[in-house]
Amino acid sequence: MAIETATLAGGCFWCTEAVFEDVIGVQSVESGYIGGGKENPSYKEVCSGSTGHAEAIRVTFDTDQLNYGELLDMFLATHDPTQLNRQGNDVGTQYRSAIFPHSAEQEAEAKAAIARAQPDWPAPIVTTIEPLGTWWPAEDYHQQYWEGEGQSNPYCLAVIPPKLQKLRKSFAARSKRAAEAQA
Repeated sequence: MAIETATLAGGCFWCTEAVFEDVIGVQSVESGYIGGGKENPSYKEVCSGSTGHAEAIRVTFDTDQLNYGELLDMFLATHDPTQLNRQGNDVGTQYRSAIFPHSAEQEAEAKAAIARAQPDWPAPIVTTIEPLGTWWPAEDYHQQYWEGEGQSNPYCLAVIPPKLQKLRKSFAARSKRAAEAQA
């Protein structure tokens, strides 16, 4: 088993975390903050837009089951990478679409994934590729949010199920739930 890490920002971290928790080969998903200047920012500070951080996820995955390019294809398909500094009603740089490569190889694959995805979108992809920087884990109550109180949160109920549906339809062979349904 070869383990690799991906760091991605695609709007609300509750929403992107829920998607990648359902992907075969993903070992863990952690919500956090990256790309800003303040040390150890709080959720409230990041939400204010004043720190420069993005809400992001750190995905640890088994490369024997899932490669980085496939993971990026899912990322770019399950959020709107054409929206600048927003996802739906979440507006601000903290909700930007960004990839934070952990190596030169990941950076090259990020560029290739964006080029692969562009024909699927009617507008230009604005996802940025940014330096990795310092990762700050989000507060404990944000971790595995969808599996906990997220399923009773009206915002999550409106946003997450369509993302999961897209994953399970477009990447059925990669979805834990889709695989369970076929078994």
